[in-house]
Amino acid sequence: MFSTPRTKAHLGAPQTTGETRKLLPRVPLVRSYGPGLALCAGAAAVSMAINSLFSAASPLLIAIVLGILMTNALRLPAVLAPGLDFSAKKLLRWGIVFLGLALALADIFALGAPMLLVIVAIVAGGILGTVLLGTALKMRRAQVLLIACGFSICGAAAVAGAEGVVDSEEEDVVTAVALVVIFGSLMIPFIPLLGQALGMSAELNGMWAGASIHEIAQVVAAGGIIGGGALGAAVIVKLARVLMLAPVMAVLSVRQRRAGCGKPGEKRPPIVPMFILGFLAMVLLRSTLVIPADVLHAGSLLQTSLLSAAMFALGCGVKIRSLIKVGARPFILAAASTVLVTGISWVGIELVHP
Repeated sequence: MFSTPRTKAHLGAPQTTGETRKLLPRVPLVRSYGPGLALCAGAAAVSMAINSLFSAASPLLIAIVLGILMTNALRLPAVLAPGLDFSAKKLLRWGIVFLGLALALADIFALGAPMLLVIVAIVAGGILGTVLLGTALKMRRAQVLLIACGFSICGAAAVAGAEGVVDSEEEDVVTAVALVVIFGSLMIPFIPLLGQALGMSAELNGMWAGASIHEIAQVVAAGGIIGGGALGAAVIVKLARVLMLAPVMAVLSVRQRRAGCGKPGEKRPPIVPMFILGFLAMVLLRSTLVIPADVLHAGSLLQTSLLSAAMFALGCGVKIRSLIKVGARPFILAAASTVLVTGISWVGIELVHP
């Protein structure tokens, strides 16, 4: 409608060449994603600052709680939505990639074949049992799979991984993450107390915590409560469960591809998502090379920053009213899944370490 006078070219106005056209979209992208990303970065910084003062408080859990409190106490402007959505999906997956730097295969294999078989049984039994229970409760399959993966593998990171290969709705994701926070937090004091009541040693109690509690941060908190050699044992067992993320996502992706085979025009997910390949690459890098401690520390800091920002964004999607409206069935399934995973892990540890 509006024309540009020719004289502008002679006055030094920039011409829309191929190079400038490449640069033009960047400004709208910054304006679109910038506000939400800045808020997530600020929340991650606050969460990590609180963690530096109170080491028992996980920055990931703090970030989720901050997001839940903010979105339910304030009316967040729509301008934040693109950046929050980007953080909840893209940053979370990059966080999972750098999580691989925390895993050294030598430490995992040091657990021994019997304990590794127990961990496989925990993940496989937890997922299959949760899916059967969810089917009996007549819940949506996608929602059931997200809860099953989150509770059986590694909490919110597993929920995000499953969301990348399962055809789920946003409500399913935020509900699963909220349930991980609620039930995982309840397990932090419960497992140490129950282990003590059952007469377990500190190391075995720590292994039980790592085998049953959902989030790595929650496992660290429980291991700290138990004391002794519990923390190291808890983290190694938990990281072995995290390693199961790759094969489980591959299986889910294959099933999703088969389910979509007959639907014309539907894009099928890759057999192994790219972020899972990145996760495995980091595991191999950590396991085969001597990486300086400073580099590992920087990788850990980056992973925590990315995951904290993503957890805040996910927390911003948890509306208390909406969570109440989902009904009792997701809570029943979450409770049953927690009991199932806890039971399988206890039986397995007792068999391996009688």
